[in-house]
Amino acid sequence: MDDDYLEAVLDLVDRIPSGRAMTYGLVAEVVSEELLAAGGAARGGPRQVGHIMARAGGGVPWWRVANATGRAPAHLSASALAHWVAEGTPRTADGERVALRRAIWFPPQDRTGDLPDAP
Repeated sequence: MDDDYLEAVLDLVDRIPSGRAMTYGLVAEVVSEELLAAGGAARGGPRQVGHIMARAGGGVPWWRVANATGRAPAHLSASALAHWVAEGTPRTADGERVALRRAIWFPPQDRTGDLPDAP
């Protein structure tokens, strides 16, 4: 994985507000769009984002990135849950997953067609 992609992923994850979340796939999609807008090449996907988070994500709010079902990595689920509770992150009725429909965050865009922050 190249350093530009790694830095772009970590920068995006660092921008996710407290109490909000993104999925690995959404992080990959947004990073790809941002790299294209900056004149770079689109690359990466959810697995690459997961790899970056596992290897280098300790310095950013990693618990704000969940899989497509709203779960944190199994070995980090207790720690992620503690962060979600502390931040007031919307969770599912069982309390074990992020309620993605309520917690999802999209970064603001600088061009027409901006996506608003989710309620």
